[in-house]
Amino acid sequence: MTAASPAGTATPQVSLVPARMDRLPWTRFHWSIVIGLGVSWILDGLEIQIVSAAGYQQTLHMSSVEVGFTGTIYLIGQVVGALYFGRLTDKIGRKRLFILTLAIYLVASGIAGFSFSVWFLYIFRFIAGLGIGGEYTAINSAIDELIPSRYRGRVDIAVNGTYWGGAMIGATANLFLLNPSFLPVDWGWRIGFFIGPVLGLIIIYLRRHIPESPRWLMTHGRLAEAEKTVDEIEAGVQREGVTLTPVPPEKAMSIVEAPRLGFRTVSAIFLKKYPKRSFLGFSMMVTQSFLYNAIFFTYALVLHNFYHISDSDTSWYFFPFAVGNLLGPLILGPFFDTVGRRKMILGTYGFAGIVLAVSAALFSAGSLTATTQTIFWCVSFFFASAGASSAYLTVSEIFPLELRGQAISYFFAIGQVAGAIAPTVFGALVGEGTERGPLTIGYYFGAGIMILGGLIAWFFGVNAEGQSLEDVADPLSKAPAQEAR
Repeated sequence: MTAASPAGTATPQVSLVPARMDRLPWTRFHWSIVIGLGVSWILDGLEIQIVSAAGYQQTLHMSSVEVGFTGTIYLIGQVVGALYFGRLTDKIGRKRLFILTLAIYLVASGIAGFSFSVWFLYIFRFIAGLGIGGEYTAINSAIDELIPSRYRGRVDIAVNGTYWGGAMIGATANLFLLNPSFLPVDWGWRIGFFIGPVLGLIIIYLRRHIPESPRWLMTHGRLAEAEKTVDEIEAGVQREGVTLTPVPPEKAMSIVEAPRLGFRTVSAIFLKKYPKRSFLGFSMMVTQSFLYNAIFFTYALVLHNFYHISDSDTSWYFFPFAVGNLLGPLILGPFFDTVGRRKMILGTYGFAGIVLAVSAALFSAGSLTATTQTIFWCVSFFFASAGASSAYLTVSEIFPLELRGQAISYFFAIGQVAGAIAPTVFGALVGEGTERGPLTIGYYFGAGIMILGGLIAWFFGVNAEGQSLEDVADPLSKAPAQEAR
C-alpha cells in the first residue's frame, strides 16, 4: 500500500488513501459523518430564528436598532470565525477544529441565555458566531474528504440545506417560548438560547468518534496514521458484511509533505493558478447570498406592508417557505452527482431566477395575495436552496486539499458581506408599502443576478461529479510526475 519514508523528507511516498476512501460503499460510518457533522447548519438556522424573534427586547429594554445589531454582531462573528478557523483547520486538522468550534458555540450560546444587559448579549452572540463560522469551514472540508466521490455532491448539498430544518425548529419553539400564556416573557427567550447547546452536547459526543480526515493526514507528513485510519474504517465496513475489492495499484498517488502556505503563496494559487475557479466561487457565493438575504430578511415586511398581514401572523407564512428550502436540496441533491454539477447549477439558479421574475411581474400588477406570493417564494427557493448549497460544495471541492478550509472561509466571508447589504437595500425598496415599482425592480434585479450566477457556473464550472477530489484539483503535496515511483 505504501512505499514509506520518514515524514518531512523530500522522498515521495506512494499512497492509495484517496482511492480507498472513494471506493467505499455507503455504510453506517458515513451516516455517522452526516449526523455528527451535519448538525452545524441546523444549529445555525435555529440560532437565527430564535434571535430574530427578539424575545429579549423587553427584558433588556432594547431599541429596534439594538435588536437589529444583535443579528449583525452574530454575522460579524461568523465572518471572523470563518477566516480565522479556516486557516487553522488547514494547519492543524479537521477533527480538532470541528470539536473546538462546536464547543465555542455551545458555551457562548448558553451563556447568552443568562444575559443581563445589552453589551453582555452582544459579546456572547459574537462568540457564538465565531464558533458557527468556524464550523462552516471545518465541517465542509471534513465531509468532502470523508464521503466517497460518487455521493459527495448530494451529501454536501443536503447537509447545507438542513439550515432550514433548524430554522423550523426555532420558529416552532418560539410559538411556545415567546407566548406569555405558556411562559413568562423573561424566561421564554432564555430557554430558547439553551436549545442549541442541548442538541450540541449530544452531537459533540458523536464527533469524538469521527476520525481525522485521512486525506489531511496524508498531505501533512502523517501517512502511516492516514493508512491506519483507513484500515480501521475498512474493518468497520467489513464487519457489516461488505466485501471490499482491492484498489488497483495504478490509482496510487505519490506525495511529498505539504508546502508551507504563506499569504503570498495562497494568493498566487487563487489568483494566478486558479483565476477562473476563483471567479466561479466568488460569483456563486455572492449571487445566492444577496438573493437569500434580500428575500428572507424582508419577507415579513412585504407581507405586512403590502398584504396587511399582522406581525404575529407572518410567522405562519414562514413554515411553507422553510419547507420549500429544506426539500430542495434533499430532492435535487442526487442529481448533482448524476446529471452533473454544471447542468444542475445552471438549472437551479436559472429556475429560481425565472420564477422570481414571474412573481415580480404579477406583484407589480397587483395580482398576488399573501398566499400566492408565498407560493411563488416557496417554488423559487426550492430551486435556490439547492443552488445555494451547491455554492458551498463548489468552493470546497475545486481547490487543493491543503487550503480547502481557507477557500471556504474566504468565499463565505465575501458572500456574507454581499448578503449583509441586501436586507438594507430591499428594506428601503419595500418602504411603507405604498409603491410597488421600487420593489418590483429589486425582484427583477435579484432574479437577474441568480440567472447570471447560473450562466457563470455553466461556462466556468468544473465537472466534479464522481471525481476524486485529487482529480478535481491536484494536492499541493502531489509529487511531480518525474519523482513518482
